[in-house]
Amino acid sequence: QFGHSPGRAMLSFLGRGSGGEEPEPSSQPMETSDVSLADAERVTLRCEAVLEGHGAEEVSIARVWHCAWDPTGKTLATCSSDKTCRIWAKSAAAGNTWVTVAELEGVHSRTVRQAAWSPCGRLLATASFDASTAVWAQQPASGSGEWECVAVVEGHENEVKSCAWSPSGSLLATCGRDKSVWIWEVHPGHDFECVAVLNGHTQDVKQVVWHPAEDALVSVSYDDSIKVWTEDPGGDDWSCAQTLTKEEGGHVSTVWCASFEPTPSKANGFGGTHSRRLATCSDDRTIAIWRVDDSRGLRLHIDAKFPCGHDRPALSVSWGRCGLVAEGGGDDSVRLFAPPLEEAGRG
Repeated sequence: QFGHSPGRAMLSFLGRGSGGEEPEPSSQPMETSDVSLADAERVTLRCEAVLEGHGAEEVSIARVWHCAWDPTGKTLATCSSDKTCRIWAKSAAAGNTWVTVAELEGVHSRTVRQAAWSPCGRLLATASFDASTAVWAQQPASGSGEWECVAVVEGHENEVKSCAWSPSGSLLATCGRDKSVWIWEVHPGHDFECVAVLNGHTQDVKQVVWHPAEDALVSVSYDDSIKVWTEDPGGDDWSCAQTLTKEEGGHVSTVWCASFEPTPSKANGFGGTHSRRLATCSDDRTIAIWRVDDSRGLRLHIDAKFPCGHDRPALSVSWGRCGLVAEGGGDDSVRLFAPPLEEAGRG
């Protein structure tokens, strides 16, 4: 539950691993639009496909680190310790099953940690432990629809942990083990210029995520903090606008991941205005919900913080368009959280 009424919590424990109880398969696939927050306790998940292919050439099992849907929701990118990124889609020729339509390889020399689609869906960035971020584009002129690497941006001293495109697609942010955040501006011809190197974290930076509608960036770190970065009024540089730690109601251990609410809700805004929220998860096994005050230059204020039930760190969080927050932990489980009933009823 989001908010301050523990008695109204709506929590589903799903995908508990080999020891979990398998839910009955649904006769009809559930679309996102079919999910009612008022019935959140009854939400179940059905496995539609198991995608295999990463690590096929290796003796050991390859770890799949990250997956990302393209803006249409029809194509999936996955990245792995096998140094590749795979692109998957349903194939009518293969009986409407999921197949690998492209394997992006030969560029990274170490694990590919994260993949990020540009807002237009025509570019895909991959961040790697080899200290580089590659940008890939599909080549329609070739007729085969093949993907090729059109740029490699370098600057981090070591592992790049995350990459993210701004809402306009004109900026690409990267972060890494070297405790820094880099912002790159995209120029014609797939040329990338570094416009800012942001040093503020005291430990490696785990993830960067842009506000869905503004050029404001959030970073989370091993130093237990969350930082908000914005461009200075003159447009010449970027600086830290806010740092959130345990003193501001935040986390007491490594912050692994952050995810913005996709669409704003009037119920959450300041002074009755529409606003978004931000969810973060941590090594302290909690989820924090932050309210976004756009009237003050994207200031975040703690709204709720609650244990997510894991007996190991909470590693990943994603806020869905249906209103549910999915969260994955180091104990091999995925959990779904929904807002209170009274809030869901207001939409």
